Amino acid sequence: MKPALAAMESKISILEAKHADRIGLLLSGGGARAAYQVGVLSAIAQMLPKNASNPFHIISGTSAGALNAASLACHAHRIRTAVALLEYVWKNVSSDQIYTPQSGKLFGSASAMLLSTVRTKKSEAPLSLLDNFPLSELLQRVLKLNRIQRNIDRGLLDALSITASAYSTGESVSFYQGIKGLEDWEGPHRIGLRSQIEHSHLMASAALPVLFPAVKIGKQYFGDGSVRQLAPTSTPIHLGARRLLAIGVSGNRIKTPLEDKMPEPPSLSQILGHMLNSAFVDTLDNDLDFLREMNGVLDHVPNRLRANGKLRAQKIELLEISPSKELNVLASEYYDELPKQMAKHIKPDSSGTLLSLVLFEKGFCTALLKLGVEDALAYEPEIRHFFRR
Repeated sequence: MKPALAAMESKISILEAKHADRIGLLLSGGGARAAYQVGVLSAIAQMLPKNASNPFHIISGTSAGALNAASLACHAHRIRTAVALLEYVWKNVSSDQIYTPQSGKLFGSASAMLLSTVRTKKSEAPLSLLDNFPLSELLQRVLKLNRIQRNIDRGLLDALSITASAYSTGESVSFYQGIKGLEDWEGPHRIGLRSQIEHSHLMASAALPVLFPAVKIGKQYFGDGSVRQLAPTSTPIHLGARRLLAIGVSGNRIKTPLEDKMPEPPSLSQILGHMLNSAFVDTLDNDLDFLREMNGVLDHVPNRLRANGKLRAQKIELLEISPSKELNVLASEYYDELPKQMAKHIKPDSSGTLLSLVLFEKGFCTALLKLGVEDALAYEPEIRHFFRR
């Protein structure tokens, strides 16, 4: 090997080793399903030293996962404190703390919304089926976002990113707050913008389309970050993560046989649930599969090809934890908790997906927490290896 080439490969190895410890956390969306993430984090916190601070350099959240991500960033001084607060909130949550229906006839409002799109005159139809103002009040009480920058300055966190979808452009926008040196980026249908994270970013990221109203940030309106988020892992990787823990909420380990019969046409609530589920599930699962394939390819790429600058890809250590049970089925077990106004329109046997997204009630969320703990404990050897413990 020529001396110059050897020196170049040595330099690459040193740089890769320097950044190899940068750990990222990716929390996907999924409405009430996000309680599962807190269960996983609770088990992880117990595996770390008692007084351990936040172990994640980069925290990236989308939709309901953005709310969990922001809470972790606000309490980065001690991971167990951060998780304990999240556990308390999710174990005591109720739907009236998250939303109220815009009218008594929920899917009658849906029809009015659809008709308003073909009218030429301005309509009085509601812009969403549910009003999530109660969620805004809850976040104002629970999350002191001014702590984020303080924790970054103290070296407890490199960056927090919150992803939302811009209705005007269709782009996935990752608003990030982080250390100096991080730069904005652009990719296919996605951009990263340095920002001061505010409650409006969280509300926008969690604004489930059709269900919750869009949120104005600057001169644009934004909705749920899972919509059009084609590559969820790209955000933490752009911000410097080289080891990535992804906590999904899809429950896609359980495959429903295609032969299962569907005796009746899908209801409006079932169609809506199917559309929302595709936004939360498909992109993350596909992106993680692509990342695994890229890791396999990079195992066979010589350092000298990366040294010439033409190949920018780097191998990312990935650990994924997702539900071992079908969350739609689990939600149906707690159907009786659903407020009566919603129960009129969401049936347990045909709308499990939508039910699992909007069932912000103690029993279901506590069951999700418990499942998250159990699944994380099943991965304990992998988790300890991931954190090098």
